[in-house]
Amino acid sequence: MKKWYRYLAAGVLVLLTLCVAGCGGVSHKSPEKVTEELIQFYVDGKENKVKDCYNQKDNTEADLQTEITATLKYFEAHNPKKVSIQDCQVLSQNDNYTYVYITYNLILEDDQEYPCVGTYMVGKQDKTYYIMSSSQITDDMRTQAATDYANFMKTDAYKTYTKAYDTFIKKNPGYEDKISEKIGS
Repeated sequence: MKKWYRYLAAGVLVLLTLCVAGCGGVSHKSPEKVTEELIQFYVDGKENKVKDCYNQKDNTEADLQTEITATLKYFEAHNPKKVSIQDCQVLSQNDNYTYVYITYNLILEDDQEYPCVGTYMVGKQDKTYYIMSSSQITDDMRTQAATDYANFMKTDAYKTYTKAYDTFIKKNPGYEDKISEKIGS
């Protein structure tokens, strides 16, 4: 009977080790998932994981590094406790890329929720998805994205975001000025 418990304990230990080792990595399985994880890693301040979302963990382009640093500083200025993903969907898709939107709330120290929206171009290499850097986005892609974003602004998801954002700003006048000051210093 004691041997059975030892095997069970050893099996549970192996399973826990595998689960913990698998947690915290970047999922490149879908455009939406890599986008959600990008936002989560930005909020958590995990620069290496952000770079992994861009598929540039080992050798990050200079312009992208500047963008990542600025975005990390932006999220840090809000000092969120956590992020709550509201929605993440594909706006358009073709053979070369997928254009994704994401709406989310930064949960602030006082438990207020600061609404945010973002869009990302997601590329695919082999069977993995990654966020595309601005150097990979062509003028044609930008033109198509502008059209797609104009259509997105007519959706319920965007209207819900703008309503929540307007409500937050009315309750917290000067909030964005405070964030700008933090970023500028």
